[in-house]
Parts: sequence; structure tokens; C-alpha cells
Amino acid sequence: MPPHMGDQDLWADDRALRDWVAGCGGGDHTSHMAKAGKAAGFDETFEKAHQANRCLPELRAFDRYGMRINAVEFHPAYHELLRLVISHQAHNFAWHNEGRAGHLGQSALTYMFSQPEGGVMCPMAMTYSVVPSLRTTPEIEAEWMPRVLSDVYDPRDIPVTEKTGALIGMFMTEKQGGSDVRSNSTVAVPMSLESGTGADYLLTGHKFFCSAPMCDAFLVLANTDSMGISCFLVPRWRPDGDRNNLSIQRIKDKLGNRSNASTEIEFQDTYGVMVGEEGRGVRTIIDMVTGNRIYCAMSSAGIMRQALVQALHHTAHRSAFKKRLIEQPLMQNVLADMAIEVEAALALGLRVASAMDHSDEPGEAALARIGTAIAKYWNTKRCPYLVFEALECHGGPGYIEESIMPRLYREAPLNSIWEGSGNVIGLDVLRVISREPEVVWVFMAEVEKARGSDANLDRIIDDLHGELKNPDGMEIRMRMITEMMALALQGALLTQHAPVAVAKAFCASRLAPRYRGAFGTLPPGCDLDAIIARATPG
Repeated sequence: MPPHMGDQDLWADDRALRDWVAGCGGGDHTSHMAKAGKAAGFDETFEKAHQANRCLPELRAFDRYGMRINAVEFHPAYHELLRLVISHQAHNFAWHNEGRAGHLGQSALTYMFSQPEGGVMCPMAMTYSVVPSLRTTPEIEAEWMPRVLSDVYDPRDIPVTEKTGALIGMFMTEKQGGSDVRSNSTVAVPMSLESGTGADYLLTGHKFFCSAPMCDAFLVLANTDSMGISCFLVPRWRPDGDRNNLSIQRIKDKLGNRSNASTEIEFQDTYGVMVGEEGRGVRTIIDMVTGNRIYCAMSSAGIMRQALVQALHHTAHRSAFKKRLIEQPLMQNVLADMAIEVEAALALGLRVASAMDHSDEPGEAALARIGTAIAKYWNTKRCPYLVFEALECHGGPGYIEESIMPRLYREAPLNSIWEGSGNVIGLDVLRVISREPEVVWVFMAEVEKARGSDANLDRIIDDLHGELKNPDGMEIRMRMITEMMALALQGALLTQHAPVAVAKAFCASRLAPRYRGAFGTLPPGCDLDAIIARATPG
């Protein structure tokens, strides 16, 4: 049987991660990433994740005196994990490093810290993503940004003015609307004659998915009578020091992400402050959605990486039919195929994050607008299937709860659902294509940089040109078009910047006409040994 894996180093042992971060301009962050990767990979970190998922959060709606407190109690391991990720700036690295590859570094941290446990990363993603929305209202930015920039985890349920750091979440969806937030029925009424940006309101309504409810404040969408959907910052405690009226109804019993509480919450005259322009609530949170989507793409890439690492470890030590599994030709094909998928997902996410870091350049801003949706769509779609394949490499032991594999498998579908399911993302890509044709030109120019490097890549670029020029029935084709855009960009990036063995195998499989998506189907001629060696830790 394979030995216990023990400590991992999620930075030093990941050649592809180090290469792509450096290649995308993140060389100055090497020291920070090295410390984070070592801390994230400790066996103790993985054990805390295991404990936090076995001992689930519990609702404490009332204290022992019958007073409503709307609290959620977590296992100590969950708090320890939050302290770890916050101390390594997994929630605010981009804002500490604006203009210096901050989003790139943020994405690398997401990739590493998502490997031991996704449940603590949900509040990290939301706190990171909320900053552009806060900046629409200067007085709110001035009050809350210093708390967001703190690297200290303060778990106390007390007024935020007394805390050493703060986390911010988002409560958007309602049961009747889901992704259609414009159908939200929550209403907001001004507390005085003053209304509009920065004014105080009372909110009443029901929010159906409220994750990380112990954050210190939340962005919420609600209707104002005169202008429609607006955005509000709703704190857990009111400015007068009283608890805000956030009535937690229940904790959801979820498939995965179980260490993190997701709840339903009732608002009844709940205090909030309007953020951004009245009636422009959806516009106010768009940048937050963008940040959450690049998080989903990088978190999925990280989950895939850890699944691959587990499969490599098992097959390197497990023998069958008088050979180590990793020496069996067909298993080598499976492992190399998964390794290519992981590196392609990593490259796609980091290239988009790099574009976000250069939003002052029109071309990079355009690539970021469409790239976040494309990377989110494709990485999150590939993640569950790769994790399943990695689990299968273990055979029966991979199906046992003592293994990390069932937890990774349960976590894998989440990022595809969060911040827009596949259809929502496809329609967002269609919206960009229809309204901003210059974005299409920028995207195609990016993939055209690699023309001539591989015949299969040239073919998919040509096919993509044809699909984008044909407006007939485009909506029904948007999943296919989004997939083609993702594969073309991955192929272009790999052929320009990855080792030849990786790039050649990617183009010969994913971009070939016969490809059907199953792992272990790399064609003859691929350098399986080189691909596996690059992916193997150490």
C-alpha cells in the first residue's frame, strides 16, 4: 500500500505554477508564494481541513437567555484555517499589490489554498471581490477598506469598530430568481428623507443562499420603489452597537463545501447603506462578479492539481501486475492526460488574471472582460471529470472517506454553479460578443499570436472565426463557442510558453477532430514520461 504522503510544498513542488507565475510577470512575489505554498501544503493543514469537514457548523439562533443572536458555531479547525489563509493575504493580496501583478498573485494563492480546503476560501473570494463595489461609494470605502486590508483574523461576533480585521460576503440570490437577480423581491426603504448613495435604508425580504454568514458585512441587492434594484452594504451590527436584524432560518445541507456554512436569511427592517448609484445595483456588483469568477477558475485549477498530485503519489507506490501503476503504459496515458489538463487550466486562469492587472490598457481590459467568463466556464466544467478520473486511479481506497478524494469530488462541482452556471456564462459571453465587437477582435488577436505553431491549433482558430462570424442561432451554440474559445486560448498559450511535450500533446488531443474529452486518450507520439515528470512534485 502507498505510504502516507505527509507534507507537501504547493509552490516549490509545482513546476508549472512557478513557471507560469514568473512568465506572467509575478516574479516579485516569489518569496510570498513560497511561504504560502509551504504553509498550505503542511500535513497539519490537510488534517485541519479533514476535521472541519467532519465536524460541521451548527446554527445558534438564540443564546441561553432566549435572545436572538443569529450565530453559527464552527469547529476550531475551521477558525485555524481561516487564520492561516488570512495571514497569507488570500483575501486581499491584489489590493496590497495594485499595479504590481496583484491579481496574478491573488490567483496563485487561490490555486494553492484551494487544494487543502475550499470551505475557507469562499469568504476569501468574496472579500477580495468586494473592493471595486466599495469604491463606488467613497465614505464606505474609507470606513471598510482598512478592515479589508487587515491580515488579522478576528472571529469575534462584535461590532466591527472593535475588531482587528473584517470579512465581507454577498447575499444576492432569492428562491424565485436564482441567477435572475432582477427578479429579486427584497425591498429597501429610506430611514429618513435622505436617500440614494450613502444613505441609510431598512431592508425586508428573504435571501436563499447566504454563505459565510459570520462575515462582518454583506453586499445585498434590494428594490427601491423609485429606481429598481440597488446595492446595499448590510453589517452584522448596526452603527448604534445593536445587532442587526439578520435572522438565520437554517443551514443548508450541502453536497460539498461543508465546512463553510451556507444559510437562508430573513430580513425584517434590516439596516443597510446604499452602495453605488440607486437603481444601478447590478452594475455596482459586476466587478465583484468578475473577481469571483476568476476565483472560481483558479480554485477549480487548484482542486484539479491536488487530485492529480494524489493520483501521482498513489500510482507511484502501488503495484499491480508486477509493475508500479505509474509504469503501466495505459496509466501513464491517463496521468499525462490529466497533467496536461491541469497545466492548461492554470495557464488560462493566470493569463486572464494578468490581463486584470493591466486594465489600464484597452486590449488587456477587453481580454479580462471576456476571459474571466471563458476561464470560469471551462475550468469549472473540466474539474469534476478530472477529479473523478483521479479518484478512479486509486481504485477502492479512493472511494473511502479517510482519503481526501471524496472531499475533492464533492467540492468539484461547486465552482461551476457559483457566480453563474454554464448557461448564464455562455449568455454573458454572447452579450459581450454582441455589444462589444472590439473584444472579439482582441481575443482573436491573442490566439492568432500562436498561428503556425500547430496545424490543429490553426484549424480551431479558423473554425472559431467562422462560428463568430455566423450570427444565425448563435445563442443555442454558445456553450460550444465558449468551449472553442477556451481551447483555442489554452492551445495558444501552451504552444508559446509551455514545454514542447505539453503543448504538442494538448494540441494533438484537445484540438484534434476526434477528441471526445475522456482522459487517457493521448495519441501515439506524445512524450508521456516528460509530461509526468513535469507534473510530479519534487
